[in-house]
Amino acid sequence: MKLHGNAYVILICFTAGFGGFLFGFDTAVISGAINFLRAQFHLSPAMEGWLMSSALLGCVIGAAIAGYLSDKYGRRKILLLSAILFIISAIGCAIAQTPSVLVAARIIGGVGVGFAAMVAPMFISELSPAALRGRLVSFYQLAITLGILCSYLSNAFLLQYADHHITGSSTGLLHYYLVTEVWRGMLGSNMIPALFFFIFLLFVPESPRWLVKEGHVTEAERVLERINGKEMATAELNVIEMSIAEESGSFGQLLAPGIRLALIIGISLPFLSQLSGITTVMYYAPAIFEQAGGQAGSAMGSATVIGFFNMIFTFVAIWKIDKWGRKPVLIWGFAGLGLALFLIGIAFIKGNTTGHFLLGSFIYYIAVFASTLGPGVWVVISEIYPTKIRGRAMSVATLSLFLGSTFVTQTYPILRETIGIGYVFLLYAFVMLPAAYFVRKLVPETKGKSLEAIEHFWKK
Repeated sequence: MKLHGNAYVILICFTAGFGGFLFGFDTAVISGAINFLRAQFHLSPAMEGWLMSSALLGCVIGAAIAGYLSDKYGRRKILLLSAILFIISAIGCAIAQTPSVLVAARIIGGVGVGFAAMVAPMFISELSPAALRGRLVSFYQLAITLGILCSYLSNAFLLQYADHHITGSSTGLLHYYLVTEVWRGMLGSNMIPALFFFIFLLFVPESPRWLVKEGHVTEAERVLERINGKEMATAELNVIEMSIAEESGSFGQLLAPGIRLALIIGISLPFLSQLSGITTVMYYAPAIFEQAGGQAGSAMGSATVIGFFNMIFTFVAIWKIDKWGRKPVLIWGFAGLGLALFLIGIAFIKGNTTGHFLLGSFIYYIAVFASTLGPGVWVVISEIYPTKIRGRAMSVATLSLFLGSTFVTQTYPILRETIGIGYVFLLYAFVMLPAAYFVRKLVPETKGKSLEAIEHFWKK
């Protein structure tokens, strides 16, 4: 029996959202391995930052070319390519014998993340009815948080397994990957969800908007009929065809009056969201808690708690973003993160890191991010651009996000060693209020509007 309507859309979005799971898993899994890597390879702070941010360099490369590729070859094919890159990266990380090989494998995985991060939310946005689009694109962020949580749980399980078997006399490959050098098992575990992602993608359709752009109108109508029924599909198809006919399809369209503001928002908003230090928290959470006085196991447990709340509070965004609207969610997100970062910074400066205050501050931080900026940024950048150039325009936005991530991740170890963890978080806090003002002045409200209506809004 074929699924139709919202059930069909949700199934498609679940599959595309699996790219978000791999995004979260791949980027956060290194958090459990970094202390082992630092000791085994005698990493300097700069090399540690490079190893952590090398995946983000791959993300930048992937995001930079994914737009062109997805506009030329389709959204689905690029998602399939991202799954293949995830598999190659996981194998490369597991067998790496030098930091250089590990960095190369991380870059390959990062390219896969860049592809998935740019294409998956756009794919979901193009398939979703306007009334559900915010929630369904937010599901992509939920998948990222679930991937992060699963990476923490996987790392904690492997760490516990290694601790229980380290004194044994076992040998062989399994012992080598899961005990002797447990970080290999951590980084290689991404291969399993990547295989599932590849298989699931074989059963999803192409984006109907991309199909119309390429002249495959009959196939697009077939997909729209399964989503909305025949009558609504015909009406939506006509609107899509008229809207695409008015577009030039050139990158210069982004510099046209009106659309130019969408470009500014698409570049600035993702970069500002990364200056909240979210990659620092996700990548370095276990190491941060160890530096605060915890043991490796308890530090990983604290990081897992953060990953759990990250996932739980994303449900708040899924539940409310189509009701509250994008703009209020983003404004309160930046303001709330400013307070959270201030509390974390003060805790480290005052040495108040052994009780519940620090963990509570991190939980508050992640609750605010997960319910506001995490999904809100992806929703906004997935819906503000014209169809013909949406892929390339989202490349610019996603590229900005990963450049912000790379900048923060690369500079954190250096800043940590020079000014201290507390002042690093105060520095992040300082940026949040100007970011909230930027949203208040420039970002329009787009809830409940079709993608074509948003495009006409810019033109007016």
